[in-house]
Amino acid sequence: MRYLILIALVSLAGCKEDEAAAPPPPADLTETALSYFCQMHIAEHGGPKGQVHLKGHQQPLFFAQVRDMVAYLKSPEREAEITGAYVSDMAMAPSWEAPGAGNWIPADTAIYVIGADVAGGMGAPEIVPFGDVEGAQGFITTYGGEAVSLKDIPDDAALGPVDLDQELETPA
Repeated sequence: MRYLILIALVSLAGCKEDEAAAPPPPADLTETALSYFCQMHIAEHGGPKGQVHLKGHQQPLFFAQVRDMVAYLKSPEREAEITGAYVSDMAMAPSWEAPGAGNWIPADTAIYVIGADVAGGMGAPEIVPFGDVEGAQGFITTYGGEAVSLKDIPDDAALGPVDLDQELETPA
């Protein structure tokens, strides 16, 4: 009997650990959300957005550009543990100027288009996330670039210098 009780307690402890490991759900983007790096209202800028959830913090960090979020994820200077990260699914976005308030997908499952000559919300070249290959391929057909996973985004796509003379397009 003691053996069965011990097994039950171990099983329950395992369930609690699994529950704790689940990432928090994405937060809807509101008109008052500020971008982490520049502290500007995100809703005033087009293009895909990102959010990062940190252990011990109630609200996520929002990013006006996915490029900025990827730079944050690649930075070794974070103090809190990341518990979740989400990006706008641009295949579901109403438009580039209105990327959506709740069409978030997990950052680690998104397909990213890098190398397209498109400007994100803050004017820098953007890393554009999609929830499916078809959306990414359609974007590549129109704007160029290549599809990669989050772990395969090269450092210079997010951390490299921005060519201020480069002419970037704002997608329709």
